[in-house]
Amino acid sequence: MAALKYAGMDDTDSEDELPPGWEERSTKDGWVYYANHDEMKTQWEHPKTGKKKRCAGDLPYGWEQETDEKGQIIYVDHINKRTTYFDPRQAFTVEDVVVKPKRYDGNTAALEILQGRDLSDKVVLITGGNSGIGLETARSFALHGAHVILACRNLSRASKAVSIIQQEWHKARVEAMMCDLASLRSVREFAESFKAKKLPLHILVCNAAVCTQPWSLTEDGLESTFQICHLGHFLLVQCLQDVLRRSAPARVVVVSSESHRFTDLLDSCGKVDLALLSPPKKEYWSMLAYNRAKLCNILFSNELHRRLSPNGVTSNAVHPGNMMYTSIHRSWWLMTFLFTLARPFTKSMQQGAATTVYCAVAPELEGLGGMYFNNCFRCLPSIQAQVQSSATSLWELSERLVAERSAGIQAL
Repeated sequence: MAALKYAGMDDTDSEDELPPGWEERSTKDGWVYYANHDEMKTQWEHPKTGKKKRCAGDLPYGWEQETDEKGQIIYVDHINKRTTYFDPRQAFTVEDVVVKPKRYDGNTAALEILQGRDLSDKVVLITGGNSGIGLETARSFALHGAHVILACRNLSRASKAVSIIQQEWHKARVEAMMCDLASLRSVREFAESFKAKKLPLHILVCNAAVCTQPWSLTEDGLESTFQICHLGHFLLVQCLQDVLRRSAPARVVVVSSESHRFTDLLDSCGKVDLALLSPPKKEYWSMLAYNRAKLCNILFSNELHRRLSPNGVTSNAVHPGNMMYTSIHRSWWLMTFLFTLARPFTKSMQQGAATTVYCAVAPELEGLGGMYFNNCFRCLPSIQAQVQSSATSLWELSERLVAERSAGIQAL
């Protein structure tokens, strides 16, 4: 009470009056704790009410927080030329109420999740952000102030996507850069160009994918679905992992699919089999290749989190939605027809982007990863996607493939 009176704020509520021998103090960042001088102990809870409190707002006008020669926090009232160890904000404390995270579901739009968020201090990199779910993901981040970079194979389409976003908000910071995941050379060149910008990287969304396309080999001699959906992203993260570490806390979101449940990657010895991932033409089925690539996405995300989370980089995999009408199915007329029939009953692009955005920004996921999300809700992936040895085996295989292609070797 004497300290309150000294600070000129001696109004108090009797319920909060401390028992004899107790003193109310505050930490440097405004959290209130209580010191018992008789028992020489401190605690966060009020000795009478059991409530936790924190100081509300800034220091009153004219007050400044400093540290004395003993390292203790003191408060200086420059107007009245006085000093005290009592935080004047303690006269206006508020109860520490635990706010439960808002629950989202399959009907939630990405912009709902970001409502009220200021992302002006964030740099976001999205692969395949020129159309569909990737574009809505980019648009959602850009409209909330983030610096968004679209890493795309087709610069013309990517530039058009940039224009669409900037027409909606002229201050949007969004740009396009060339990155063809079907070319390991292009991925490396993109990574070098990105690093040359001297930017941090807080959110990396591995979104680009292809589905139901005819068999073809990339310039690196690998089946294109496997390389575009998995190996290109693997190399991209490898090239940028130092930037992610420096930008920590940083998050990687890998867009997978429920299709991952309908395949396996292992040979008879329980190892990830390259012959399944990059099959010859006579053994190729486009839908199965897609399923295998999506399983790779989850295994990759899990292993990435295991390896980089000690450095403040987390990773989660997501399913955006079932049979959403995007350009991903354009290679096969039958799939386009089926997706057209299902279109009235599936998510919008904004809803499809929601789970990706949720995993990228949700405060309750800070420091957490190695998980799989659907409809903004954590769920269990397939048994195959939970096997740690498979994740490690895929990582080692991917490292070997990248190293060998770098050396100009086109086959194992």
